[in-house]
Amino acid sequence: RIDAKTLVKLPMQNVDTGMGLERTITILNGKKSVYDTESFKPIIAALEAISGIAYGSDKDKDKDKDLSFRIIADHVRSAVMILGDPKGVVPSNVGAGYVLRRLIRRAMRHGRKLAMEGSFLRKPAEAVIAILSSAYPELEDNSQKIMEELAREEAKFLETLQKGEHEFEKMLPNLLKNPQKIMSGRLAFKLYDTYGFPIELTLELAAENGLSVNREEFDEAFKKHQELSRAGAEQVFKGGLADQSEMTVKYHTTTHLLHKALRMVLGERVEQKGSNINAERLRFDFSHPEPMSPEEIARVEAIVNEQIQRDLPVKMEIMSLEEAKASGAMALFGEKYEDSVKVYSVGDFSKELCGGPHVGHTGILGHFVIKKEQSSSAGVRRIRAVLE
Repeated sequence: RIDAKTLVKLPMQNVDTGMGLERTITILNGKKSVYDTESFKPIIAALEAISGIAYGSDKDKDKDKDLSFRIIADHVRSAVMILGDPKGVVPSNVGAGYVLRRLIRRAMRHGRKLAMEGSFLRKPAEAVIAILSSAYPELEDNSQKIMEELAREEAKFLETLQKGEHEFEKMLPNLLKNPQKIMSGRLAFKLYDTYGFPIELTLELAAENGLSVNREEFDEAFKKHQELSRAGAEQVFKGGLADQSEMTVKYHTTTHLLHKALRMVLGERVEQKGSNINAERLRFDFSHPEPMSPEEIARVEAIVNEQIQRDLPVKMEIMSLEEAKASGAMALFGEKYEDSVKVYSVGDFSKELCGGPHVGHTGILGHFVIKKEQSSSAGVRRIRAVLE
């Protein structure tokens, strides 16, 4: 039994329930879930208009449809917030880009369950922007990018979905003959690795047909896949240098000029995604959603060559990471750095965190020529260039 006389008044008169704003609003407004609040109702209304299906039916047979409504609304909202961030990522097969891709593709998968064929994410995305842009004005500012990336990912996934589901249907008769009704992780990984079909969707398709998936076997295959990818990434981001010969060092400095020129021509959202440099050429990967036009390529070449002709000095400074960021130095998004870093400045043109080495001035680089601009992966372009 507690003696009231021994109780001590706390300095802060509140209780942290961990409910969050939306759950609190749900309770205060007498709603059953957050999806019944104003935070989600316009998004769900957009989905109702597209599908022709009413959300919130009490009939048991429609419960799965209500679940699909909620998944789409939640995932579209998350995807819009990620894409709308000025430093946000784009859909890809690795890292945060893969999380974004999973959100978009799962939303599309549940759209198909509501008979929404083809592209349909624009309307719910517009509803998200209308709801949240007063608090997050960057959503309105970046609305064009958001819609372009969603449309691009929808088009890619529709093709992937058709191929993956077709392959799953081909496997299904044999899978159903298995008394244990288990799909091997090897087959599930084949769908992922060969056709780009996400494991989450394989799990859903399997469950819909009374099957389970050997997830442990899939995870083992996926882990090996990640290790190979990580080994390749580490090779790329060790400065991308095959050696430290005179020409390789020249190409290394040229990548700094190229990176800045690309941002000037294509926009500040361009970020380095990898590089590979040897004594014969440079290869530079960067985030950009579409092929560069001949005019854009010509402008980038002209900017780089202008800096070479200016014979700019290349200077290295060692400073803290915070000082480097405050100085405006570019860094690889998501890369881990030590507390003390090297910052290379090329005259008044560019400033980047880099391990080196570099030339002393740009006048010795020669004439810069882009030989090829092509796709590297989803949302990533690749330039091959030489110094003549």
